[in-house]
Amino acid sequence: MGFTARYPGKDISGCGLTGFISRKGKRVSGEVIAKSICNMNDRGNGLGAGFAAYGIYPAYKDLYAFHIMYDHNKALKETEEFIKKHLTVEHQEKIPTRYTENISSHPIVRRYFVKPKPDAEDLELLGTNKVVEDDFIVNLVMHINSEIDNAYVFSSGKDMGAFKGVGLPGDIADFFRIEDYSGYLWTAHNRFPTNTPGWWGGAHPFTLLDWSIVHNGEISSYGINKRYLEMFGYKCTLLTDTEVVAYLLDLLIRRHGLSYKLASMVLAAPFWEDIARVNGEIGRASCRERV
Repeated sequence: MGFTARYPGKDISGCGLTGFISRKGKRVSGEVIAKSICNMNDRGNGLGAGFAAYGIYPAYKDLYAFHIMYDHNKALKETEEFIKKHLTVEHQEKIPTRYTENISSHPIVRRYFVKPKPDAEDLELLGTNKVVEDDFIVNLVMHINSEIDNAYVFSSGKDMGAFKGVGLPGDIADFFRIEDYSGYLWTAHNRFPTNTPGWWGGAHPFTLLDWSIVHNGEISSYGINKRYLEMFGYKCTLLTDTEVVAYLLDLLIRRHGLSYKLASMVLAAPFWEDIARVNGEIGRASCRERV
C-alpha cells in the first residue's frame, strides 16, 4: 500500500502538522494519519517529514524503545557496545522499511527494547524510582547523540515510536511502512525548513522519553533556550530550533514538577493584560489573608 503524493511545485513557507487521539484508547492504523498529513503536501518541500505514535508496542510496553539512526556500521557497532554495557536489551531488530522511489539514500535504522541494568557501571542515577530511571535514560540518549559520531537516538519512550526522515510525508510513510502500526495517539509533520538544514535527524517529531513535539514556525529564542538547557545536562545537537521544546517540557514537567498548564504558560507567555489580571487576583487574595 502506498501513500506517496507528489509535491506540486508550490513555494510556500510554512510547515504542516496533524494529529489525533482516541479517547477510548482504541488503537488506530497509521494509514489514517498518513492520509491526513498528505493533504498538506503544499506545506512542505520534501526536506523533512515524520510521524510519532503511542501504543504501537504492546508486547514491549514496559521497556524503553530506542529508535536509532546510523550513518555507517562503525557508528552502529560503537553504539551497540555502549547500549549493551549500560542496558539490558530484551529485543533488537532492523526497523522495517521498504524501497521508496523518492528516497535515494537513508541512514541505517535500528530499534532496541531496553531497560537499565541494576548492576551496570557508573549508574549513580539509577534507582527504583521511575523519575531517577528516566534521568538515567535521558543521560544515555544525550551521550549517544553528542559523543558517538554519526549516531542519533530519535525516539526513546515506552510503548511509542517516532519515524522520520528527508522526504514528503507520503515518502516517509511508505519508507517506514506506517500502515503496519496501530496506536491510540498519532502526530505527523510536513517540514518546510527555512533557516536550519533539512536532514534525517532534523525532521519532526522531536522526542525524548514519552514526549513528542511537532512545531510550525520559528522559535527565535532557540539560542538562550539551548544555553539554559545545557545547565541541566541536556545537549542540543540536532541543528534545529524545535529540539529545545521537547527538552524544556521534560525539564519543566517531569523534573521540576510544573503542571501542564503552567509549563505551557512558561513556553508561551500570557498577554500583559492577562498577567495584570492574574497579579490583581493574587494581590486581592493576599489582602484578604492579611485581614
